Amino acid sequence: MSLSDETLRKILNQIQQTAVQSQRAHALSVQQANAKERERRILQLTIDEITGIKGDVNLYKGVGKMFLGVPRKEMESDLKGQEKELTDDINNLTKKSKYLEKQFNDAQAQLRDIFHHAPRQ
Repeated sequence: MSLSDETLRKILNQIQQTAVQSQRAHALSVQQANAKERERRILQLTIDEITGIKGDVNLYKGVGKMFLGVPRKEMESDLKGQEKELTDDINNLTKKSKYLEKQFNDAQAQLRDIFHHAPRQ
């Protein structure tokens, strides 16, 4: 049983759209993961600098256009909390990226199968 040309065209368009959307979303998620990774590295460096400081030192946190004095323990816990959040975000984006890459590869495989099995004219 053969499908009509119009039905095949609709199926092809849908598969192509899925492939394009998956590829775009994959590129976006990779870009977001790279940005989060960069942020995480900066936080790690900040944490290392703060832990390397000896003695009782005044620490300040930027709040809008001014700085607010913050106790050392509070600053360290805030930074470690932010680092954990970024690590979780990176892990989620990596999972999403793998899923989108698989979706794109599946769409490409479907297109290859359709064109490979298409009757020659």
